[in-house]
Amino acid sequence: MTAGVTEKVKKRLTKFLLSLIIVSIAVLLIVYNLKDNIVYFYSPSDLIEENLNRGQIIRLGGLVKTDSVFNESESIFHFKVSDGNVHINVKYEGILPNLFAEDKGVVVEGIYMNDGRFIANKVLAKHDENYMPPEVIQTLKDSGNWQGQ
Repeated sequence: MTAGVTEKVKKRLTKFLLSLIIVSIAVLLIVYNLKDNIVYFYSPSDLIEENLNRGQIIRLGGLVKTDSVFNESESIFHFKVSDGNVHINVKYEGILPNLFAEDKGVVVEGIYMNDGRFIANKVLAKHDENYMPPEVIQTLKDSGNWQGQ
């Protein structure tokens, strides 16, 4: 009788361990494949300090610097994103959001070139700084350029 119970326990334990191994492998594969899709966020000061891989997609946030918006053509725009200490030159091809304006918060997504240019493929404009990421808010407060509360 105990031999039959022991065999049942062994079979259950084997099935449990096999299931655990399969689930672990599936989770590892998912995490490994998702790491390429993670988009990191940087302020202009952070971006200058970081040593990024060429071609890595990132997000840059800050304020659009006053008198920095320039239209190269109807759909190509150049502007500077600043955190009060550092500014980054951004090039964007497309239609700017209606809320995009100088001295307003913006988050751009794209590729940072090691020569100081940022090639954006998305521009996310907010109507005030209350919607900015905490890291950018703190950088703006530290530099004395924070306009929020």
